[in-house]
Amino acid sequence: MKYHPIDRNLFIKNRENFASQMKPNSLAVFNSNDVYPIGADSTIPFQQDRNIFYLSGVDQEESILVLFPDCPNPKHREILFLTETNDHIAVWEGEKLTKEKAFETSGVKTVYWLQDFDKIFKEIMAQADTIYINTNEHYRANVATETREARFNKQIKAQFPAHKVEKSNPILQRLRSIKDPIEIDLMQKACNITEKGFRRILEFTKPGVWEYNLEAEFMHEFLNNRSKGFAYTPIIASGNNANVLHYIENNQPCKAGDLILLDVGAEYANYSSDMSRTIPVSGKFTNRQKQVYNAVNRVKDEATKMLVPGTIWADYHVEVGKLMTSELLGLGLLDKADVQNENPDWPAYKKYFMHGTSHHIGLDTHDYGLLHEPMQANMVFTVEPGIYIPDEGFGVRLEDDVVIQEQGEPFNLMANIPIEANEIEELMNA
Repeated sequence: MKYHPIDRNLFIKNRENFASQMKPNSLAVFNSNDVYPIGADSTIPFQQDRNIFYLSGVDQEESILVLFPDCPNPKHREILFLTETNDHIAVWEGEKLTKEKAFETSGVKTVYWLQDFDKIFKEIMAQADTIYINTNEHYRANVATETREARFNKQIKAQFPAHKVEKSNPILQRLRSIKDPIEIDLMQKACNITEKGFRRILEFTKPGVWEYNLEAEFMHEFLNNRSKGFAYTPIIASGNNANVLHYIENNQPCKAGDLILLDVGAEYANYSSDMSRTIPVSGKFTNRQKQVYNAVNRVKDEATKMLVPGTIWADYHVEVGKLMTSELLGLGLLDKADVQNENPDWPAYKKYFMHGTSHHIGLDTHDYGLLHEPMQANMVFTVEPGIYIPDEGFGVRLEDDVVIQEQGEPFNLMANIPIEANEIEELMNA
């Protein structure tokens, strides 16, 4: 891994919090993600299942974590199963985790090799009444492939039909949504790396560069700062491309007078950052571009102030819609009749701002969190309003990542990333 070691106390605490919400005499199992084949002997670079990472810090394929807080054998209350490393693996792939290194990483004292899993798991299942299975129930999930976890869950239900089955997901949705100080520090590192990439872009951008040139400049800076790359597929959208919300082709030239919408974030230690900035190709906004830009920035600033404990996500978006409606009236994009005659299910402002303003962020860019429950301190949200005007050939989106505080306004993890229009111009023309 490129990132520095993480304090294992984070994972110890996460397991304690999860175990405290399990039913009596129950165990929970978490599997690593598959290594997915592409063709021939090629594979997609491994990405660890977020839940096993959250609970153990183990960032290695074919790993299994078992939690059984009430196990009669204290040695089996927490178990890691890992692929046994050997000289051959060390030469061809690099050394895998040893039992000692696994303990240093996770704080789990009992580590077995994967070849012993079936025998030991059968033994402890005979002592348990309930098994918690790991399922992906994120509100945006669209799982088209059968995962390693899904295959395991199917096998376990067939092999142990008399056991009660519970879901780990409801517990993890709540636990993962509230960040530990160690997690916030890791996310700050991801945001700091994103800042370095953005400042590099401000120096590099000029008419005639291509969108993919900018993508490459970001990647250069990310890799040089211990990130494995983008937290999600980057959007580098110049001109009218910005009006395609998930434009990812990044294959067009950046023309004088156009704006470039950058929706980019570095990952660090599997934690995401998520930044949007909009910059002028020529280093200076037109008057109209700056009007729209400043309107979006005002909405972002006012929306941020609403992210406090007790806020309901759906109500928050209604209030942000009112802010955006006022700005769109001021820009002449809406008139009073548009607002008076609007469809309550699709308000008038949605013509120019059709996506949500905030989502949880953490180990996933769209992280776990129950949107119907009130916001709490130490949740981390994006704030990302936008105005998209295809008829005028540009769109503007601005986005920061903020931590809800017990009192006062959220803490902005991206406070050091330039965002004011005048500062952007000054830096691009320095």
